[in-house]
Amino acid sequence: MKASGKIAIFKNVGSSWFALGLNIVVGIFLSPYILHHLGDEAFGLWVLIFSITGYYGLFDLGIRSSIIRYVAKYSATDEKAELNRLINTALFVYSAIGVVAILVTLAVSSHATSMFRIPGNSRQLAQWLILIVGTAVALGFPLGVFGGILEGLQRFYVLNLNSMISTLIRASLIVTALRHGRGLLTIAVITVSLPLLAAIVNATVVLRLLPLRFGLQYLNRESLKRIASYSGTTFIIIVATRLRFKTDAMVIGTFVSSAAITYFTIGSRLVDYAGDVVGSLAQLFVPMSSKSDATGDLAGLRRIFVAGNRACALIILPIAAVLIILGRSVIEAWVGARYIATSYPALLILVIPTTLMLAQAASGRVLFGMAKHKTLAMVSLMEGAANLLLSVLLARQFGMLGDAVGTAIPLYCTTLFFLPRHLCRVLKLRLGTYLSQAFTLPILLCAPLVVVLLLLRHWFVAHNYLQLAIQLTITGVVYGAGLVWAIWSRKVWQVEGIQDSDTANQVAVGLIETMQQEEI
Repeated sequence: MKASGKIAIFKNVGSSWFALGLNIVVGIFLSPYILHHLGDEAFGLWVLIFSITGYYGLFDLGIRSSIIRYVAKYSATDEKAELNRLINTALFVYSAIGVVAILVTLAVSSHATSMFRIPGNSRQLAQWLILIVGTAVALGFPLGVFGGILEGLQRFYVLNLNSMISTLIRASLIVTALRHGRGLLTIAVITVSLPLLAAIVNATVVLRLLPLRFGLQYLNRESLKRIASYSGTTFIIIVATRLRFKTDAMVIGTFVSSAAITYFTIGSRLVDYAGDVVGSLAQLFVPMSSKSDATGDLAGLRRIFVAGNRACALIILPIAAVLIILGRSVIEAWVGARYIATSYPALLILVIPTTLMLAQAASGRVLFGMAKHKTLAMVSLMEGAANLLLSVLLARQFGMLGDAVGTAIPLYCTTLFFLPRHLCRVLKLRLGTYLSQAFTLPILLCAPLVVVLLLLRHWFVAHNYLQLAIQLTITGVVYGAGLVWAIWSRKVWQVEGIQDSDTANQVAVGLIETMQQEEI
């Protein structure tokens, strides 16, 4: 591997982790700051508006994934004419989608107050928020093409640096605005303006990197067909994801109250942060699986499947243990003790099935790499539909916690009964072999951690960040010692019972090598 290639890899991977860490830290400190300045009702309304406009992501239709794939391909083969036609076609389609999104925004803003339980004094504010956020999202569609181009060109570090600067400026402006007594509208303008400015910066960088030309003469029907063909299954996944994880605020806002959204979001957001950490690792398994599938290396796919899920489990299991055992202290230190009674039960209901899903995060990526993710897409869509139906039924009877249970039940079914069996069937691997190889080590390493967490909670209950940091440091040392031993002894990547001439350590090497592949 060339030195320049290694430097590019470290730039991309390092910047991704750093950007993720910064976003989590900013979110942890900024969310309670906004909450305490605006109050439960306004904060819940804020979450509701972004949940509504979050569904605009369905308008993407999976096009971004096509941009990333074909920009990487045409750049590698130096097909400048095809690249130009692809980008112009995608930009035209996204511009049309942006117009549709603005029309939808106008319709939603006029009917939102009758659809959700919004207090009378906040109804006009809700309409303005929808107009502001919806318009910004609509403008973000054509501008988002340039972010996809940078991903296709493997310039992740440019995107991450831009994102980090935008995050810091946004946080600073929001804190300043709240200190000067500004309200929700000001926060909304700041929140949606910074991503648009970041997208403009991305566009400037792209135009410096590529000799692009724009015009209707560069629109191409074949490029449109190519985009549509590749994006179909991805769109189903997008719809399923929205139904699975992005309907809660709308359901709670419809059948309970906007204030209840706040209590639910506090618990669910902690789970989301854990998912972001695992997701940053799991995305690397797509190109690894593509490479093994292209060479017919079934044993290699099995190793990625087993060792990849083991790596995901090593990350999510200790986080889940902390949230379950010290969750009350985490919530108290984060937003205050008065939220424990309502937010911790929601956290507890959601964290266990989500942990089962994230411990198998490599499974879906392997299917994507093999281009065998249609069954997963359909099952995920059915799970999402069941999630929405159960959440509506249970929220009407049991409120916010009923919605959480409605999310958890279908997720349990998918992660326990479908995902492991389906992957083992596709890869022709015994289920028992997979379960023992993937999860024995993470469970064994977490056992001492759980004991220490229980003892610490028994000795003293943390009420602030300092006390919580002491507990986390002690448990981190315990788990870290076990993890260092596992890495030193190579047990993290060792996979037994799979016949192949290659060594299992190639999985670790592949995490670096595949970052150089031209198609992700």
